[in-house]
Amino acid sequence: MTTRTRRSERQGLAVESPALALLEDINRDFASSLNLDETLQRTIDRVMQHLHVEAASIFLHDTGDGSLVCQRCTGPVDITGTRVAAGQGIVGLVVATGQAVMVEDARQHPGFAPHVDERSGFVTRSLLCVPLQTRGERLGALELINRGGEDGPFSAGDLDLASAVAAAAALAIQNVRMVRELLEQERMRKEIELARDIQLSLLPAQDPTLAVAGLNLPARRVSGDFYDFQRRADGMIHFCIADVAGKGMDAALLMTRTLSLLRCLSKTARDPASLLEQINTELYETESRGLFVTLVTGLLDPLTGDLVYANAGHHPPLLRLGRGHFECLPVQAPPLGVLPTLGVPNQRLSLTRGPCYLHTDGVTEARNPAGVALGQSGLLALLDEVDSRPLRERLPAIITALRGEQREFHDDLTLLALAPAIASQPLLSLEFPAEARRLKTVRRELSRVLLAQQLDPKDCEALVVAVNEACMNIMQHAYGEVRDGPISLDLRRVGDRLDVLLVDHAPPVDHQIIGPRDLSDLRPGGLGTHFIQSVVDEWQYGHLADGRGNTLRLCRKLCAGKPEEGADALQTDRQGRLLGGRTGR
Repeated sequence: MTTRTRRSERQGLAVESPALALLEDINRDFASSLNLDETLQRTIDRVMQHLHVEAASIFLHDTGDGSLVCQRCTGPVDITGTRVAAGQGIVGLVVATGQAVMVEDARQHPGFAPHVDERSGFVTRSLLCVPLQTRGERLGALELINRGGEDGPFSAGDLDLASAVAAAAALAIQNVRMVRELLEQERMRKEIELARDIQLSLLPAQDPTLAVAGLNLPARRVSGDFYDFQRRADGMIHFCIADVAGKGMDAALLMTRTLSLLRCLSKTARDPASLLEQINTELYETESRGLFVTLVTGLLDPLTGDLVYANAGHHPPLLRLGRGHFECLPVQAPPLGVLPTLGVPNQRLSLTRGPCYLHTDGVTEARNPAGVALGQSGLLALLDEVDSRPLRERLPAIITALRGEQREFHDDLTLLALAPAIASQPLLSLEFPAEARRLKTVRRELSRVLLAQQLDPKDCEALVVAVNEACMNIMQHAYGEVRDGPISLDLRRVGDRLDVLLVDHAPPVDHQIIGPRDLSDLRPGGLGTHFIQSVVDEWQYGHLADGRGNTLRLCRKLCAGKPEEGADALQTDRQGRLLGGRTGR
């Protein structure tokens, strides 16, 4: 007995040396060839010649619909591309069960499907079909048809040889697929790296001359968040921050498209609100696969700190008024791409009151090892911690703090910080109980500081009375029966104007109830607001970020003349939304 015969017996193959030599050649071919289709073709050609069959074919699974497709064939009829439904015919049965089928009269087999013969004109008599499977996965089947007449029907030795060939082919197919998957993964990795590089190139360079700073960290290699800021020709700074619902490549592509629209349309848009309306129209009219975009965009005057912005469904901007004091600026419109129109208004604020921070939900959703999210309160605490740093260092310091707490980022994370370039000079800071008797001290201290600013005595007196009226409104409408709630007063000089900020910690007030009533209504009281409007150049109501507390900012220019009569005052509705501009006096 030769070595090859002994080896074949150990492998359980009842084949002679020529069959074993055939298997060795086939295995060597699979191991050395880089072209699987050609190797499969050579394999079935060799098996066909060795076993003297009329036809041979290899069927493989179509991963799309689960059917079996003839990948390679040899014989008088070319059936390449022929499809067999999953579980149908003898081929489908073999793949479904993982068991070989060997029949002398194929037409007598219950699983035989005659439609292939009917279409091709070929007549199937005897048949041997074995599964291609490896590691429990069935990839397809090897089918041999019509054993030569003198050789008789298919034998057990034929079955062993076909099974060995099928095992070698299955292993080669699996290896090729794994290599292809690895190559595809590497290609995708490189494409994602390229996409990330493109995204990074779209983000603005940090400019120390601008009072704006931004930061973006993707949860994956590409991000659905973005921010932008650019100095315009008129000196104004256009800025935006956005969050595309979802993650991965789809969100990144929509992010790139939205940013491109922003940069293009912002050159001609009248104001932030009209800009968002145009972008919403573009996104709504085109298919976005159910994705939408939340976005804040606006214009900042870096010299005055005046800011006008519009918010489409994004997190409220946070205006820091002092340690532990933040004003939450409300959202007034749905996200982009959801409704045909937004109805978004322009909102105004002054950064002389403090820096403004915008963020995406990846920040507040960062979770510690216990699974607890940072939340808005945690973010406000971090903003207090980093406030003493230069503006450009604050956002990286927040990320460092989050990583120091071992927080995990499950969503894209983006932050934007805005601050005025003009210096703010603190002049007076007071905190006192909401008691009318305390206002005498407030009036005295305020008069002393205002006169030191070389303000005209009459104007000084008028401003002091305006602040007194504002404090009385806080006591009456905010605190009500609570007579000792705290009120804080902050007076600052910002360039050529004075800013007075009053903060209370009462429940949020509907500012409409303390607005001025018609002057023709001669009922007692209620005219203090008219007096305040006549004294100051601008005034703004707002709410603190923690849901308890109200803010009132009064602005008086030191050298400016009287503003035009009939101009709108900066007010807010019950949601704290800014409605106007200036007021006459």
